[in-house]
Amino acid sequence: MRVLKSILRDSLTYYQRLERDLTRRLARLPQGSVKRRRIRGHAYYYRQWRNGGKVVHRYLGRRKPVELLKGIRERRQLNQELAKARAALRLLPRRKLAA
Repeated sequence: MRVLKSILRDSLTYYQRLERDLTRRLARLPQGSVKRRRIRGHAYYYRQWRNGGKVVHRYLGRRKPVELLKGIRERRQLNQELAKARAALRLLPRRKLAA
């Protein structure tokens, strides 16, 4: 029984640390998405995200924002990892495990 409690305790600390690290990394990445609009045959790029209840649009220019798209893609992947970590934390007991 002691081995099982040790494994559960280690798993709990691992997933708590993972959740904290993912949350910190997500805070540094851009939110929202990039939309391309065609106006009179020309493509224009806009960044779109929510600020409170409003949708905000910012003009990015005519060039495809490669770095911004890369950051948004990374953010989506990290959000998926964070969801998995939180699901694992829900399965683990939160109360203190006696040694």
